[in-house]
Amino acid sequence: MEDRDVLQIAGREFRSRLFLGTGKYDTFERMREALERSGTEVVTVAVRRIHLDEAGSGKCLLDYVDPKRYLILPNTAGCHTADEALRTARLAREALGTPWVKLEVIGDPKTLFPDNEGTLEAARILVREGFVVLPYCLDDPVLARKLQDVGCPAVMPLAAPIGSGLGIRNPHNISIILETVQVPVIVDAGVGTASDAAVAMELGCHGLLVNTGVAGAKDPVRMAEAMRLAVEAGRHAFLAGRIPKKRYASASSPTQGLIE
Repeated sequence: MEDRDVLQIAGREFRSRLFLGTGKYDTFERMREALERSGTEVVTVAVRRIHLDEAGSGKCLLDYVDPKRYLILPNTAGCHTADEALRTARLAREALGTPWVKLEVIGDPKTLFPDNEGTLEAARILVREGFVVLPYCLDDPVLARKLQDVGCPAVMPLAAPIGSGLGIRNPHNISIILETVQVPVIVDAGVGTASDAAVAMELGCHGLLVNTGVAGAKDPVRMAEAMRLAVEAGRHAFLAGRIPKKRYASASSPTQGLIE
């Protein structure tokens, strides 16, 4: 029987629940190999860092990402106001021909935490303009619900500050978000290694976006594969249902009928 456990966002199905970023790799070739090894179907690109005038020269990031193989998800990285994010999203739709956008409105330059008010304002406008908005947000259940209510087909709460590699800092808030919204929850930012990815998926998250955790590894290609396996294992574990945690031991073998 075919396994139909697929991720659905805005009417589109994805077999892989791992999204991968494209920044911080030492070469485009290494990036391309990591994408292939990860099994990802969604690749994020920072619109403000793409030099479209170099497309086709082998010097442009997009020369190494096959749009027939991946959904290219432009993001508004580097935007600090709703207006900046709106302009960047509109530019991405015009240049790349996609209404999909990962919305980022950064509120603090040190922590790179998102601006709640700016994110919600930009999301509301972009949804009205026909964008498929996947917002990067704090692990705030109230904000996640508001983003869902304005029409975002998924929410992307952080696990920890961008690039920190700290893993899931507040699993309780992530769990509450999962209980609060009916759209997919994609954990974004702060995942450092495969065990972090497994924890996120075991909580019940629907997917995971990783960039620095792969690109910054000593062997990005091997780490990309590790992330793929961890996401798959964590998802299977969540669906299987873990045993309850107990304070004391519980014998693995039945005690009834033992021969004295």
